[in-house]
Amino acid sequence: MINVIGLGYIGLPTALMMASHGVEIVGTDYNKNLVKTLQGGHTTFKEDGLDELFQNALKAGIKFTTEYQNTDTYIVSVPTPYDKFSKKVDACYVVAAIKEIMKVCPKGATVVIESTVSPGTIDKFVRPVIEENGFVIGEDFHLVHAPERIIPGNMVYELLHNNRTIGADSKEIGEKIKRYYASFCQGEIVVTDIRSAEMTKVVENTFRAVNIAFANELSRICRHDNMDVYEIIRICNMHPRVNILQPGPGVGGHCISVDPWFLVGDYPQLAKVIDESMKTNDSQPTFVLNRIYEIMKENGITDNRRVGLYGLTYKENVDDYRESPSLQMIEAQERHLARPLKSYDPFLEQDIVVNQIHDFNEFLDGVDMVVIMVKHDHIKRNWDKLKGKVILDCHNICPLEGVYHI
Repeated sequence: MINVIGLGYIGLPTALMMASHGVEIVGTDYNKNLVKTLQGGHTTFKEDGLDELFQNALKAGIKFTTEYQNTDTYIVSVPTPYDKFSKKVDACYVVAAIKEIMKVCPKGATVVIESTVSPGTIDKFVRPVIEENGFVIGEDFHLVHAPERIIPGNMVYELLHNNRTIGADSKEIGEKIKRYYASFCQGEIVVTDIRSAEMTKVVENTFRAVNIAFANELSRICRHDNMDVYEIIRICNMHPRVNILQPGPGVGGHCISVDPWFLVGDYPQLAKVIDESMKTNDSQPTFVLNRIYEIMKENGITDNRRVGLYGLTYKENVDDYRESPSLQMIEAQERHLARPLKSYDPFLEQDIVVNQIHDFNEFLDGVDMVVIMVKHDHIKRNWDKLKGKVILDCHNICPLEGVYHI
């Protein structure tokens, strides 16, 4: 039996997937309301295919509790925030989970850390705690790092098909854990050492962040000299060895907007390109906000309340709004504009910001200018309703004439 610790965006799908493929699973989370919801037969967030997977896992016998279990294998999938000042990972939740596991686990238990951490985090924060509690690593307690590689909006598919990396002190233990993941994972599973596994996950997200920053910076250069960045990127990408990404309103979520900072925090004198790239991405919402102000002035819109942001989530077709560019912009807005902008998101039923509208028609009736921050499929089905509005399209997806771009 495997005890999955942490039933959030990563832990829950992992637990459900394993249970659906014949692995005995008990999911544990300290959040009593979350556990109660799962016990009641309901998922806790929206995700394509998740409800069906949930039902399959329930039929297979998955259980949910707030209690840590006595078993020989654990998967830890708890948050790993970072300190915005030092840019270093905060491993407190991982350490707390390890301490609770040591209270109940038998000798020889294996703990798999799925949470994303910076290179060396397990050496610096996890191993000392285990040793301080009298456990001998490699005998009483086995450590493994198997970083997740999935993205909200396509989690179920990516759990099945993405390649995986498993880092372990022992090749034997690594192969043992590989067999659990191979119960469902159709991609290649590589077994390596723990520090390499830590590094690969962070480097993957850093590579994407740097590429996004290049596209965003290119958009600013083209805006400065009135060039069409999308046409330039389209032509450049015709070259067989060029693949420039598309610019956007910023970077959100809990991976690309966070993980690269781990390298900056740990290697401040070395990670110069990464540091500048992250600063570019972090400042993009303010750049878009200034662009909004320019377009308002050009069109004689003087009341900020007549401007609406379409989309509050960090990416399309999900309800995950962690670190979203829209929220970053609303925070920056307080320093630039006097009154709050209206906002609407078809995936968010609850209020997360001031002046959030929950009916699309009401939202449109109350604004003269629409800023497309997120490319939900919903907006693509409603272009006709935007006719007559001033539109700032941050993703170059709107087919209407006279649309502004970043």
